[in-house]
Amino acid sequence: MKQQEVFKAMADPTRRAILKRLQDGALTAGEIGESFDISAASLSHHFAVLKRADLVRTERRGQYIVYSLNSTVFEDLARMLFDLFPSRNARRDPS
Repeated sequence: MKQQEVFKAMADPTRRAILKRLQDGALTAGEIGESFDISAASLSHHFAVLKRADLVRTERRGQYIVYSLNSTVFEDLARMLFDLFPSRNARRDPS
């Protein structure tokens, strides 16, 4: 996981909204774009950042590109965050 790229991608509210749209399953670029009032070029830039961070996967289906979440990166990110902030029980001194 490229942590720096992941955090850069997640820092932008539009990219977070794109990821949220993909929570329910794969969508084409056009289907995702219907939810945003931005140009196709801007949307393409956001997709490129998300792909570079490996947060989304792409699949060509005919003339469409279908985007889906790369859940393994989110699992790695969650694991890293849990390691940074251990639970209260793990911090207690057993003696």
